[in-house]
Amino acid sequence: MQTSEQQQSSAANQLKERLLQKKARVGVLGLGYVGLPLAVEFAHAGFEVVGIDVQQSKVDQFNSGDSYVKDVKNDVFKPLVDSGKLRATSDFSVIQDLDTIDICVPTPLRKTKDPDMSYVIAASDSIAQHMHPGLLVMLESTTYPGTTDELVLPKLQAGGLTVGKDFFLCFSPERVDPGNPKYQTSNIPKVVGGITPACTELGALFYKQALDTVVPVSSTRVAEMVKLLENTFRMINIGLVNEMALMCDRMNINVWEVIDAAATKPFGFMPFYPGPGLGGHCIPIDPFYLSWKSKEAGIEARFIELAGYVNGRMPEFVVEKIQEALNNVSKSVRGSHVHVLGTAYKRDIDDVRESPALDILLLLQRRGAKITYSDPFVPSLNVDSTQLTSQDMFTTVGAADCVVIVTDHSGIDYRAVLDRSKLVVDTRNALKGLSSDKIVRL
Repeated sequence: MQTSEQQQSSAANQLKERLLQKKARVGVLGLGYVGLPLAVEFAHAGFEVVGIDVQQSKVDQFNSGDSYVKDVKNDVFKPLVDSGKLRATSDFSVIQDLDTIDICVPTPLRKTKDPDMSYVIAASDSIAQHMHPGLLVMLESTTYPGTTDELVLPKLQAGGLTVGKDFFLCFSPERVDPGNPKYQTSNIPKVVGGITPACTELGALFYKQALDTVVPVSSTRVAEMVKLLENTFRMINIGLVNEMALMCDRMNINVWEVIDAAATKPFGFMPFYPGPGLGGHCIPIDPFYLSWKSKEAGIEARFIELAGYVNGRMPEFVVEKIQEALNNVSKSVRGSHVHVLGTAYKRDIDDVRESPALDILLLLQRRGAKITYSDPFVPSLNVDSTQLTSQDMFTTVGAADCVVIVTDHSGIDYRAVLDRSKLVVDTRNALKGLSSDKIVRL
């Protein structure tokens, strides 16, 4: 009879062989902006990949070979689907036939700023129903330190299997940067930490089969904290420069010129830039996981809370700048036509999650403004139950009392926007180098 150590070695070795021979059956649970590109990378590396999602419409679009993630082009995606290397399903029973599964589900914040773990819990419950020996499970959803071993592990072990012997569990933070032409899933270094050393070893081996660089760390908690440090670093520095923008506004100093000059220092300074507020799933949300968790440990995350407050106020500050700009030409926000240029949360993508443009449009609407928008990537959006559609940019900017540049998409002739507009509030320095009495800068 084999000892537990021999059984562990046997399970691990079998999975190693299947990974190295590209025979492992790979699963990805959650086919959004993280899961779909990850599935594509493993299919491209030669694995048979099954994507799982609860939205049947998304599954159907996936199986038709139509990529709904902008960074994954159809000429790459469709051949993988057509070849059978890549398919999707809403049937969770496929898990019983998989060797690996990555959990890539959302982890939003509740209105109370505490993490909503319902998607991770549901995913863990679904996997637990189909657990089997030899399965490697990776959690990629951004979360607070301790989630993997405190929340996911007990569910997966409830059926009697033992982590590190019968199955393997890791955390590996997603680092996707939508719209980034240089760094995408394949060439962004992949951090991975397991519950046991055997878990880490197998998790690292798995990712090495499809990704360029893998960085193993000593535990799931370290891996979870890595992601939070990365995004908290950005959030706090953006908060600092947004506060600097507020100061410079009161002192009648061009904050953009200040930053550009400071950035000439070849050491000890990294430029961050102000803006109308934070957007996306990561920067405005992730640091609050850490803030929430630190309170459990009796520690007050003062930098995080203060930066969150400053960044959260920026949409209101932008609307105040709009009101001030209109007042200077004897108009009020109420009754004025304000046109927002760009509603995605960052340049050249179609993602409006947490976009400050939504808050700005809502605040303007509540002040009685007539609101319209243009965005080549966002054909329609909903603002407080009001359905808006993207307008022809050059027709509408000329008709508006004020144009607000919220997202500085490339490919737009901002000089032409300025020429056609009566008044422009520029929150992104898109009009850098241009001079006009019509320009109001953040």
